[in-house]
Order: sequence, then C-alpha cells, then structure tokens
Amino acid sequence: MNCDRVQLLLNGYIDGELDLVNSLEIEAHLQGCTSCSRRYQELVALHTATNDVALFYSAPAGLEKRIRSSARKANPVPRAPQASQAARAWAMLSWRWFTPVVGLAGIVLIVVALFGRSWFAPSQETALAQEVQSAHVRSLMANHLTDVTSSDQHTVKPWFDGKLDFSPPVVDLAAQGFPLIGGRLDYLDGHPVAALVYQRNKHEINVFIWPSAGRSSGLFASTYHGYNLFQWDQSGMTYWAVSDLNPDELRSFVDLVRKSIG
Repeated sequence: MNCDRVQLLLNGYIDGELDLVNSLEIEAHLQGCTSCSRRYQELVALHTATNDVALFYSAPAGLEKRIRSSARKANPVPRAPQASQAARAWAMLSWRWFTPVVGLAGIVLIVVALFGRSWFAPSQETALAQEVQSAHVRSLMANHLTDVTSSDQHTVKPWFDGKLDFSPPVVDLAAQGFPLIGGRLDYLDGHPVAALVYQRNKHEINVFIWPSAGRSSGLFASTYHGYNLFQWDQSGMTYWAVSDLNPDELRSFVDLVRKSIG
C-alpha cells in the first residue's frame, strides 16, 4: 500500500472503520514510513483534542438567576389594573387546572431525556445491517473485493485455512448464473468474518459468514441505502448476502445458497 492510499484511509483507520486486511496493511506501512507515521500521529492528536472534555464548560451556579434578574430590570412588566373578584377566581381555577398538566409534561420530558436515546437508537439488527452494507460498499470503493481471486470453490475454501477459526462453506453456482469471483477477510460485528464474492451480470454480491450464536433461523430481508440484504442462520453459521442486485434475483441467489449448504 503506497503513501497516498494510506493517508486517504488514515481517518477511517483511526475510527476503526476499515476491514481487517486494510488495517493490517496500514499498520505494516506505518512501521516503515516516517512521513505517514508522522501524519498518523498528527491525526491521532487532533482526534484526541476534539474529544477533550476540557473543551466543554458548564454554566456557573447562579447564572440563570442573574440573567432573569437583569431581564426583569431591563423590561419591567407594567402593573395591571386591579382585577375583579370574578377574574381572580377564574385565574385561580385556571392555574389549578394548568399545574398538573405542566407537571405531567415535565415528567414526560424527563422520561424522554433519560430513555429517549435508547428508544430512538437503531436496534442491534438494524445496526448490523448498516455495518454489512458499509462493508459491501467499502469493498467496492477501496478496490479490495477479493484477497483470493478464483472461480474454483476448491481454491477459495482452503485459502481461509489458518486465517479464521472456522471453515466457511463455499458453493459453486456458476451453472445457475451466479459465478464465484473469490473471497477475502473482513471484519463485522466485532470479529473477523469470511466474505465470499459472487457476480450476476456485473453486479457483485458479498456473502458474509461467521459462526452463529443460535440455531437455524428463517430468512430476513431488508433494504438500506438502495442495497438489498438477506440474513439467515444455517448449520451453525450466520449469513448476510448484500448487493445492488434487484430483490427477486438476490432472493433466488440466496435460495440456491441455502439449498446447496443443506
């Protein structure tokens, strides 16, 4: 990896957004390149400085009270004429009705402040779908679609030996119109995964595979930023298939994979 490529990917490397292979290549490059290593240190320092809690200040005690006092002095409220007994009674009645409403609204605001972040945060499954879609796009943009390029399943499958603590199933679907292109290592859900790459009329399909924590499950479909995704668990493995291929053809591909795995 050359210096221009490394410096282009440094921010993503610092933020932990790159796949395993690119991260390892950047680490190796930084060990032998003084210029890129210096740039890396500068970016790390910048990231650290912008996250420094010392940049954030709390308002001093009593500031709100002083501001309200100054505002009242600058804009005094004229005394209203003496209200009638009926008007005073209506005002008291209105306030008694309004107080519990305000109290309820305050409680709602407090609850939203405490729990709203978790309510509106994406679910774990949605976050993983976003991560899968990003890994697919990154493989296309970084021109790093495969680490081993071959249409032979007996070449791709052994390539993963010793690189992962599991053996991903690799199926040949060329006869059905989905030729195997190759495979690579990637990083998803906090651990290394296998990525198998297939093609359909110049549309790339990434199939991410890693050991499943549960039993076999049904097929779940989703769409994110224009990309179609299918997820399922089968034979002790979790599978994610993602592509810009239309949903029907991608579903056909997924059905072939599931049938071939057995």
